[in-house]
Amino acid sequence: MSDSPPSPAPTVEVVSEQAPVHVLDHVDQYLAVGKESAASDIHLSVNMRPTWRRFGTLEPIWLQADTLTAADTERLAMGFLNDAQKKLLEERGDVDFAYANDGGRYRTSVVRHRLGYDLVFRIIQTNVRTMDELGLPPQLKMLTQYQNGLVLVTGSVGSGKSTTLAALVEEVNRTRREHIITLEDPIEYLFHPQGCQVNQREVHTHTVSFGAALRGALREDPDVIMVGEMRDLETISLAITASETGHLVLGTLHTGNAARTLDRVLDVFPTDQREQIRIMVSESLRGIISQQLVPRADGTGRALAVEILMNTPAVANVIREAKTFMLPGIIQTGKKLGMKLMDDSLAELFKAGLISAEEAVARSEQKIQMKQICRVL
Repeated sequence: MSDSPPSPAPTVEVVSEQAPVHVLDHVDQYLAVGKESAASDIHLSVNMRPTWRRFGTLEPIWLQADTLTAADTERLAMGFLNDAQKKLLEERGDVDFAYANDGGRYRTSVVRHRLGYDLVFRIIQTNVRTMDELGLPPQLKMLTQYQNGLVLVTGSVGSGKSTTLAALVEEVNRTRREHIITLEDPIEYLFHPQGCQVNQREVHTHTVSFGAALRGALREDPDVIMVGEMRDLETISLAITASETGHLVLGTLHTGNAARTLDRVLDVFPTDQREQIRIMVSESLRGIISQQLVPRADGTGRALAVEILMNTPAVANVIREAKTFMLPGIIQTGKKLGMKLMDDSLAELFKAGLISAEEAVARSEQKIQMKQICRVL
């Protein structure tokens, strides 16, 4: 769906936690409060107080706020949806799109359920931050310099995949003179051409699916293709084909580490095709970035933990032979090549005092070893 027309900027009152907070008139008011307080998400749900996710934790915006009723959330939903979105919500029961107002852009989901309507907004930082600003390891810039191949950014929902992917695209935009096509659902960050020509397409608005958009992109003389999410066999297959035919493809998957990412990519294919696909992936893969955002120990934000896999002859051989269980050992011995295990990244954050021992252990793969590291310190 396309961006909704901007609404007039509302006046937001600063309300103390002790004062009663009544239901606000428009979703823009909740979004303004969330953005001012560095929240990542806003939830407006039936029988709940207005809630935000801040530094990874879901909590009420105001402790003294009124609980939202079904009538409240319906009024808020109908107050900002356009006619096309209302029709889709009525027909399908849910609608997802990028909403824009004078304060910024928001990835938006409105769903109908047993009790009424629920609204969820992901606050998008409209300025595309560079890799240096995000604190991404400098060796990742090398992944943006390839003329072809496949680069994957992976992690759970809310782990910052879109932000990292946007930073990779922006690095290409700043340093190369080429044609970038982004395929997203919905469009989040807005790229302004610097050295590159940038075309952004939104699934369900400018094209019917990621697969259709990818097929179309291959006829548009692109150099770099960014795929917002590689969800199914068709999209993954076309992305691999594009990476083999002279394009640099940047995509995301909801997987936790490099080994699981490769298993997910290979397992979507029919059994009789997997040997051929393993060969194709072993040749086209450039790198995998797996990440988590971990709450900081001092409660002031979240720290980035990242696992990095760079394709080497050893990695390619493991992929061809379907022995992805050997990848952690290869990453461990490939530190000089810029590789890093997630557990090593978590240990570094703990040793620097950025995250707690509890978080380090909870998010690690080898929990016994991580407990030992935390006890030693």
